[in-house]
Amino acid sequence: MSEEEKKQKETADSSKNISERNQRKEREGLVVSRSMDKTIVVADVQRVRHPKYRKIVQKTKKLYVHDETNSANIGDRVRVVETRPLSKLKHWRLVEILERAR
Repeated sequence: MSEEEKKQKETADSSKNISERNQRKEREGLVVSRSMDKTIVVADVQRVRHPKYRKIVQKTKKLYVHDETNSANIGDRVRVVETRPLSKLKHWRLVEILERAR
């Protein structure tokens, strides 16, 4: 095999590995607390239909999110992505601040 063929095979193998990797979960929510250092709490609200009564109800999940720069404030709308466990409760990382609080 020539060097060129080897490079093509390597790039094909590496792209295969990237495509096999699972997509990480992304969520959007409102910052409800920032009293910890480099950590924010984000409320993820889901609207689901109640199985018996068919009414739309809100389910809120609190996510502990790593904020490296301490840039998010209470009331900001943020996008977070799942990551490896960073502590007992913290499994999410701040990606971007979508909208600042007024």
